[in-house]
Amino acid sequence: MTDTRRRVKVYTLNEERQWDDRGTGHVSSGYVERLKGMSLLVRAESDGSLLLESKINPNTAYQKQQDTLIVWSEAENYDLALSFQEKAGCDEIWEKICQVQGKDPSVDITQELVDESEEERFDDMSSPGLELPPCELSRLEEVAELVASSLPSPLRREKLALAVENEGYIKKLLELFHVCEDLENHEGLHHLYEIIKGIFLLNRTALFEVMFSEECIMDVIGCLEFDPSLPQPRRHREFLTKTAKFKEVIPISDPELKQKIHQTYRVQYIQDMVLPTPSVFEENMLSTLHSFIFFNKVEIVGMLQDDEKFLTDLFAQLTDEATDDDKRHELVNFLKEFCAFSQTLQPQNRDAFFKTLSNMGILPALEVILVRGMDDPQVRSAATDIFSYLVEYNPSMVREFVMQESQQNDDDILLINLIIEHMICDTDPELGGAVQLMGLLRTLVDPENMLATANKTEKSEFLSFFYKHCMHVLSAPLLYYTLCKTFIKLLCTGALRFMRKIIGLKDEFYNRYIMRNFLFEPVVKAFLNNGSRYNLMNSAIIEMFEYIRVEDMKSLTAHVVENYWKALEDVDYVQTFKGLKLRYEQQRERQDHPKLDSMRSILRNHRYRRDARTLEDEEEMWFNTDEDDLEDGEAIVPPSDKMKSDEDLMDPISKFMERRKCMYKNFIIMHMWLFRTYVLFSLQGGLVGLVDYPDDDDDEEDDDEDDSENRDESPPLSKKSKLSS
Repeated sequence: MTDTRRRVKVYTLNEERQWDDRGTGHVSSGYVERLKGMSLLVRAESDGSLLLESKINPNTAYQKQQDTLIVWSEAENYDLALSFQEKAGCDEIWEKICQVQGKDPSVDITQELVDESEEERFDDMSSPGLELPPCELSRLEEVAELVASSLPSPLRREKLALAVENEGYIKKLLELFHVCEDLENHEGLHHLYEIIKGIFLLNRTALFEVMFSEECIMDVIGCLEFDPSLPQPRRHREFLTKTAKFKEVIPISDPELKQKIHQTYRVQYIQDMVLPTPSVFEENMLSTLHSFIFFNKVEIVGMLQDDEKFLTDLFAQLTDEATDDDKRHELVNFLKEFCAFSQTLQPQNRDAFFKTLSNMGILPALEVILVRGMDDPQVRSAATDIFSYLVEYNPSMVREFVMQESQQNDDDILLINLIIEHMICDTDPELGGAVQLMGLLRTLVDPENMLATANKTEKSEFLSFFYKHCMHVLSAPLLYYTLCKTFIKLLCTGALRFMRKIIGLKDEFYNRYIMRNFLFEPVVKAFLNNGSRYNLMNSAIIEMFEYIRVEDMKSLTAHVVENYWKALEDVDYVQTFKGLKLRYEQQRERQDHPKLDSMRSILRNHRYRRDARTLEDEEEMWFNTDEDDLEDGEAIVPPSDKMKSDEDLMDPISKFMERRKCMYKNFIIMHMWLFRTYVLFSLQGGLVGLVDYPDDDDDEEDDDEDDSENRDESPPLSKKSKLSS
């Protein structure tokens, strides 16, 4: 069985004065030859690697905090901490450290924090311990001056902290606070403010544990209400007792956990609202306060995470149809705050946290929240924040869930489609929620953060799922308003550009998809509807078919000629379509006469041996023949008599629009920009692989050209002319 006494987490303090988790392991002490001394060693519990190797320096100041923390500095601006699972393990290592330094294990700090000149150090060392004045009303001014004079000197600060701790001075000061407040003695209250503020700057855990106890914390806050620089005292206690009410949406049975939550909230309030903004000098003297709050939050999250009954009740009530809206509102807000607390955890712990929530069913619960909270802005906002935490930390977990649920649920109630629907239906004039959801959606469809293993390719699986089950929801508002001439031009050219990029990949996988779904049909219809007008639409479509001809894309050539030749044979102002027909006939000829094709290959292989005068004729033959045979297994898909009618294609879109009576016109511009951004994502590495795309400047030029040449000329596409079936 693993010895949990020695189980620790290793933390380092970063530049933002936040603790970074370096891993979990087991600590030991022993002599290290390389370091020439007794050292602390921490080996990772996962693989046994060395997380920490630190020599116990005789001159290093080690501090023991909250019974399970040992903190020290190894170099300037490099602080370390060991957080023990059990108090017994912390006491055991603390005794080893004190033994090396020759200190009594009963102390909470092994060395004085000296930062003074030699003269000051000598004077202080030769003097006895600091003596505090009697804690009396008439001596408060003297106490305040003593505290203020001790703060600049680290050694005097440490002596003052020891004196305050040993004499139980804080509780005596708080008794005087009640006397001063009853007597309305403002001078005394102002002195107490300065004294208590100075005690905070002593930066000592033992003092914080007294001040933040249930017995003392409200009186400490009361002392800090009487800032002498303000004309009127603040009313922090009134806010904490009357306004800020602690409400248990799910009963917490553990009294220790409940007390820890109360304490952490109040201490956080002191740090953020009560204490004045610290100077640079004072900020460094409040590091222990930051650590106190940080480790309290870590402990709260851990205790809630381990309380299986609490989480089970939480998610059961969230998904229960009998739960009323007010109760669900409270539950959602609690879950949001719970997820926000998890941000104090480091990646290792956060991963375990979200795995626990996933096992408890946070994603199905989120679906229920989104369905029932569609019309409640506060619930929508909280649900968006929760979804944001999940996507930003582990998008693969969200992708896996939505793909699995698609096997059981209709597209309308899929989680990702509910997110799209919330994005489209955002009633905020600033579109704050819509922009946030759009960013999360982009994260989910970004191929750069998708996993690829030997047995599973997340990119292909998820993008295939998205185009099959979600794309019609994302594009529904655009397709619903295609009769509006203001938007149809941009929609047509954008779709055409998208298809051109796919063809440019020369990938038979995508070619088969185009042929199977007859995606050239809307292109041909748009070309014919455009008539004889010479504009961007006309040029772009001709260029697409010319590219197919020049690059000799056999399967697409055959598909176009066999299905659309009758519609295109009269187009004679360019030779593109007749050239495609010629390519098609050459393919058929080679299939019917394979020996002749072999002879042509022999002739081409020997053409450099001939007279130079025949080179021009041979070049003509070279470019009029094909290099490769038709690939095996590439059958040409015949026209289908089961092509969807206009009504069939528009039916899911109409149903979607009928179900959601939002003011889509207000969001069309935003939605088109999102759709364009999404297409760019697909082109840059998602559905169609990595391709080059024009810069934004080029896009703007294309759009300008489109506006000048095609303004109010292009007729709307028919309802059938959509790019996916």
